[in-house]
Amino acid sequence: MAVAPLPSVRRVLDYALTEIPADKIFLGIPNYGYNWKLPYERGVTAAVTLGNLTAVDLAIETGSEIIFDELSQSPYFYYTDAEGAARVVWFEDVRSLREKFELVSEKAIRGCGYWNLMRPFPQNFLLLNSMFNIIKVYNG
Repeated sequence: MAVAPLPSVRRVLDYALTEIPADKIFLGIPNYGYNWKLPYERGVTAAVTLGNLTAVDLAIETGSEIIFDELSQSPYFYYTDAEGAARVVWFEDVRSLREKFELVSEKAIRGCGYWNLMRPFPQNFLLLNSMFNIIKVYNG
């Protein structure tokens, strides 16, 4: 499934707003994807994490069509690996991130923060900068 399906993110945020003041909530934004071997077996199958640009590169290398799931508001694709195993990759792109960023404004929460900045994804920051005023915060 998607890394952060929009209906699930919305449901968690709606619940959080019943317990926590909006000005204390930051929405976690994923900066990664998951590469799953198929068929998925709960408790057995483990995903490999990868960056969003790496996911796109992999789709290009394998000639895979990137599909956008309208329900989860997330991109994914299928491919067959070198050992002949079927795989599915779910990741984030500017379309999926735009939906999450719009929740920040819609719900009037404090802002958003990233779970992982170690993987480059410049399109993300262009989108973020076009939608919000960016501030730098230091703790210490």
